[in-house]
Amino acid sequence: MKSQPSALLEDSDAALRDGEEVEQASEDDLWFLPGPLEDEPDYLPPGPRAEPREAEALDDWRKAEAGHAARLARVAGRLGALDDRLKRGPAGWRHRLALFEAADLSWLNGDRIGPDRLALWISMRLSGVQDDTAALARVGWAVRRLTGGPGPEADLCAFLDRRDPENMADDAEPLADRAGGWLALMAQADYLHPITRACMGFHLWGIAGLGRQGDRMDAAVTAARIAASDGRGAVFAPLAIGGAGGLRAGGSPFDRLARWLDGMQTACLTAMRHLDDIEAWSARAEAEMTPLSGKTPRALRSVLTQWPIVSAPMAEAITGSSRAAVQRNLAWMEDKGLVHEMTGQGRYRMWRATN
Repeated sequence: MKSQPSALLEDSDAALRDGEEVEQASEDDLWFLPGPLEDEPDYLPPGPRAEPREAEALDDWRKAEAGHAARLARVAGRLGALDDRLKRGPAGWRHRLALFEAADLSWLNGDRIGPDRLALWISMRLSGVQDDTAALARVGWAVRRLTGGPGPEADLCAFLDRRDPENMADDAEPLADRAGGWLALMAQADYLHPITRACMGFHLWGIAGLGRQGDRMDAAVTAARIAASDGRGAVFAPLAIGGAGGLRAGGSPFDRLARWLDGMQTACLTAMRHLDDIEAWSARAEAEMTPLSGKTPRALRSVLTQWPIVSAPMAEAITGSSRAAVQRNLAWMEDKGLVHEMTGQGRYRMWRATN
């Protein structure tokens, strides 16, 4: 006969076993609860779990450049031809192309500012009731940076007008530190072609924390200056004239560089067509206006070469001629078919060159 303590121990062990079985069964019934962490499926998207190291990222861009060597050479040739054309042409050509480039870049942010509206804003600070003055100011900044001044790699903060796109708090990382990291990475890639470096810098801009949410104009303007850093006539490389498909993100560095080169080639060809048209107009206007005397006819030709749209007050301010002389010469040019009036009104009239 078992002793009472032994019987109690056996009963206790049996109760514990029964309790464990009941607890196990109840846990099995809770099918809706997540299982142990090690048994959970991997819900993360495919791809690397961490950002690649700088050396690996630079190596990817080096391989992309090598894979597009022939296409890169063709685009560099197009840019070189544009650079030589601008070097031999008047300074107004560069300003005119900068207006078209900045206007097309404004579509990246959804501003959709045309060259005509931009010209009126830059020349006389004129804007319509429906115009966003902040957007006009942003695109005006792009025109200034595309027409001259030190490049972005000399002092990026000064190039950006010391604007902090993130409007970050005082305890956050300042813009100068973030710009320094981006510049250091660009300096490590100095063995790449400027066009490739420009593409890489554009796509690394947001990762470095330099751009506002949805704002890519700063990155595009900076890249345009870097791509033309070896030029003597062209201050920037056209990226968006004729379409901004080359600035679309997504894909590997190989795919991004392919789109970049295609977009640059299209933009360079479009810019050359703009220059062909305005050069032909300038030659025709000079031949037609030979009988006219004074400085106003020559000054008006220069203004119409530099700006896509001209008003009488605008031409008066730029040329320094009297309002009567400007209006008289514009009327004469309109009669000869050199310019045409766009508004069809008696006041606030605008003219553009007739191609």
